[in-house]
Amino acid sequence: MLAYVPIVHIVAAVLTVIELGLMAYIVTPYDNSYYGPPSAKSFMMFNAVFTLLVLAYLALTPRYFPRFFHQIAALALEAITMIFWFAGSIALAAGWAVPRCGANTYCGSINAAVAFGFFIWALFTFLVVVDAREFLRSRSRPTTTKPYVSA
Repeated sequence: MLAYVPIVHIVAAVLTVIELGLMAYIVTPYDNSYYGPPSAKSFMMFNAVFTLLVLAYLALTPRYFPRFFHQIAALALEAITMIFWFAGSIALAAGWAVPRCGANTYCGSINAAVAFGFFIWALFTFLVVVDAREFLRSRSRPTTTKPYVSA
């Protein structure tokens, strides 16, 4: 593992907690609504919780439960998370974000959630590229030596 990958995980976790707080603020007015929050807002809330679970797996499993860590599973989780953040940020931006909010804090929170969503997407894109390169590099090297066969 590269030395700066845990730092990227920490930054992603901090940004995700901020995103979770923003989305909780955005979804709160829909608490008593019969229909609930719009799907884009719910999906972004799901993304934040899912990302925290993925980051917990990526950070804790290799250190404390190495038997349960698999490099392909970690790469797949990162790729899925990257796709989720991109899709959620696009959906939230297309449906709810506006360029100028003035003093409207709800509108500003939606714009901030979109911005943080794209930052998290960029971090996971970086993690997918780095881990995919590491995975492909480790596959090209043999992990075991060939057994000696006498002729």
